[in-house]
Amino acid sequence: PNAVKTVTEREIVRQERMAMNVERMTARINELYHKSQNEGLTPEEKEEQAALRQAYVANVRANLRGQLDNISIVEKDGSITNLGEKKRHG
Repeated sequence: PNAVKTVTEREIVRQERMAMNVERMTARINELYHKSQNEGLTPEEKEEQAALRQAYVANVRANLRGQLDNISIVEKDGSITNLGEKKRHG
């Protein structure tokens, strides 16, 4: 029981850190967007903006996949289909 609790606590801490990083990433993406609209970006800033956007989209996809992996559908025949397993096998 204690081991399960410890893993759960670690997962909560990991999610909190990830949320904090996503907030910083989003803030920087917005900052670069506004700068691009007002005065333009340097080539380095354009590269940073592209990398941040790519990382943001990857994060959104990973979060969505994690949510779908935890959803099961009860079919009309009573069988249960796990969306995460369905994606990996078909």
